[in-house]
Amino acid sequence: MNWVLVMLGGSVGAACRYGVDRMSYSYLGSSLLGTFSVNIIGSLILGFLVGCALNKTNWNQEYSLLLGVGFCGSFTTFSAVTVSSVQLISNGNYTKAIIFLVSSVVIGLMAALAGMWIAKIPFNFY
Repeated sequence: MNWVLVMLGGSVGAACRYGVDRMSYSYLGSSLLGTFSVNIIGSLILGFLVGCALNKTNWNQEYSLLLGVGFCGSFTTFSAVTVSSVQLISNGNYTKAIIFLVSSVVIGLMAALAGMWIAKIPFNFY
């Protein structure tokens, strides 16, 4: 059953990732903002899930498999960050590459921390 949860979450995450990438390219002519967005959103979601797993005694491990490993694992993409950065450097956009890399890491860390902080708020839906 664990494999099925990971595959289901992964398929939805991959489809969402592709959708954000296509929207970014359609509206901005570049998928760079799409890559940035999914990684920040994914960091927030994964931070929330980790926070829930750490803070909630009734947290079901299946949520982590479906949403954390499956969805976030395929929704976010470190490889796209590195390839986009190499492409920017190859095109001589050094400043843009540095801003993209640094902001991806720093804002991603802040989003993960925010997700963990949000998870500490007592919710009544689980």
